[in-house]
Amino acid sequence: MLRILLFGMLASAVEVLGGVLVLYKKDWPRKAQEYLMALSAGFLLALVFFELVPESLKLLGGAASFYIVLGFAVLHFFEHTIVGHLHFGEETHHEVMVSKTASMAAISGMLIHAFFDGLSISAAMQFDYSIGLLIFFAIILHKIPEGITVASITLASKQTVKTAMLALLTIGGATTLGIVAAFILAQVNQSLVGIAFAFTAGTVCYVGASDLIPEINRSENRIAPLIVLAGMLLFYFSQSLLENLIS
Repeated sequence: MLRILLFGMLASAVEVLGGVLVLYKKDWPRKAQEYLMALSAGFLLALVFFELVPESLKLLGGAASFYIVLGFAVLHFFEHTIVGHLHFGEETHHEVMVSKTASMAAISGMLIHAFFDGLSISAAMQFDYSIGLLIFFAIILHKIPEGITVASITLASKQTVKTAMLALLTIGGATTLGIVAAFILAQVNQSLVGIAFAFTAGTVCYVGASDLIPEINRSENRIAPLIVLAGMLLFYFSQSLLENLIS
């Protein structure tokens, strides 16, 4: 448990680091954010279709499909129905984000997203450590753009640097809480870990296909879509390397 918790805390720290980059260097290069998001999107989608979905079906049979769709639907519900507005990479809609209410709504969406990041890392590592490592790596890639998003929308709503740092630490804490939640589920019923794993496949698919890819397609930078393909190749080579190291 301690090792998985440390991975969760490291993911939280990377998110805070992304925000600190904005707090101390407000003109952080947009292209770098886009490339990180593109690499993460490709890696996440390859992870879903090469590992998470097949392993979920192997674990739960036909019932896995229900939990995969449920994971996708729950994240969609919280990020785009309850909150209603969420962007990755940077604050892009000044006309919406000038109010404190709008920025808090967006940060609330990030909070839920961060919780499921932690749940995904923990559930996957409890089920299969190597798959958990791949999920951890994929999540780390988009934690820096997430941190940048949180800090930029907080500052854009005319709030203080101290408030931005508090928001970053709270969202980092949500990732750690997700790690702990998966352990609590396992204590209640071990089979819940398998359900959480399938649920994770749905949430990870949502982040890659619905949160990250639209931001990349909105960009005028035509290199970013190619980086998505590079992310898929990176997953393939990372998976092969990991399997060789473990065997």
